[in-house]
Amino acid sequence: MKVGVLIVAHDQLGRVLLDTAVGTLGHCPLPVEVLAVTRDMDPDLLVAQGREMLARLNLGAGVLVLTDMYGSTPGNIACRLQESDDVQVVSGLNLPMLFRVFNYPTLDLQGLTEKALSGGSAGVLHCNLMSLGKRNGQ
Repeated sequence: MKVGVLIVAHDQLGRVLLDTAVGTLGHCPLPVEVLAVTRDMDPDLLVAQGREMLARLNLGAGVLVLTDMYGSTPGNIACRLQESDDVQVVSGLNLPMLFRVFNYPTLDLQGLTEKALSGGSAGVLHCNLMSLGKRNGQ
């Protein structure tokens, strides 16, 4: 059994990140759905839609919910979906986080949650050219 992944993000951000990761990998190693949140949508209806998605995605191993920004409407919706131990929510969704999750499709929910956190944070770097040159002895 594989962990399901639900992406809850602003507008088309989740779909674009998912399409980019799947296009690069050539396949999607986990069951994934995207809940796109726009300003004109009712949050309560989105929570209901998210619960339906969780039910489809949870095949017994749980669901990892990835959201783009804590405290935003998508983040608040994602947090409202965490009603049991078989749902974990991680905010700060970025492409490195999604790749890390997809590279470890056999992990359990807790392990996949840890990979999401480490992938997201390790993928944020200061890439100043001057700093890189100094580190490389130039």
